[in-house]
Order: sequence, then structure tokens, then C-alpha cells
Amino acid sequence: MSQLTHAEPEIGDDVVLLTVPADGGYLGVLRTATAGLAARLHFALDEIEDLRIAVDEACAMLLAIATRGAELECRFAVTDDALTVEVTVATVRGARLPSESSFAWKVLTALTTSAAAEANGQHATIRLLTRRTEY
Repeated sequence: MSQLTHAEPEIGDDVVLLTVPADGGYLGVLRTATAGLAARLHFALDEIEDLRIAVDEACAMLLAIATRGAELECRFAVTDDALTVEVTVATVRGARLPSESSFAWKVLTALTTSAAAEANGQHATIRLLTRRTEY
């Protein structure tokens, strides 16, 4: 089941929450939402594509350690010049995200302004921040 809600915004932020099954078949929904929100911020086309790829890569990392029947919870925080995407999933026991020296992390850090992750044994979250380039 997919769910799209508009959450209570933080000061100066619009927050959109999107929950989809933790299945690769639903990643297109998250990529489309990412592109739509980035376009709303007037990101350049290459910035939008970079962010779509980064979200896809982050989700792929999380799908690899997700519990059976889990859901990907995606939180988009929109400010005047940036988009923060935070993806969380319930994880299997002992799950670990790839190290920050891995190729996957190199991709995330190359395509976004910043990338961070945390895992607590029950859930894992990847946070991506992209600021619009001023021309």
C-alpha cells in the first residue's frame, strides 16, 4: 500500500511523507516524487537527475537489509533552496549499511550536497541533502 501525506511543516519547511512497500517495483514512485519536488524548487535538470539517482541508490542500499514485508518511509523536507530526503526502513537483525568508503557511498556524496546514515539494529535511515545551485 502506498501512502502520500503532507505532514506538519517545520519552521520554513514543507514536509511530504511517502510510504511504499520495500520492493524495488515501487522505487519509481519515490524517484518521481523526488523529481517533482526538486522541479518545484527550480533545480536544474541535471540536479534533478542527480538527486533521482541518489534516492534510487539510497533505497537500493536499504532494500538489501530490509525485513520481509517492510515499508520504505520517505520524508521530503522542502525549503527555499534545498531538498532533504530521508529514507527509513525496518532492518533484519545485524544489518549493516555499506561503509562510507564503498562505491555506493561515493555515488551518494558525489550526487548530493551531503549524505548521512544511521542504523540502530531495528531501523536504518539514509539522509540526503541537495542545495540548488545558484547561477
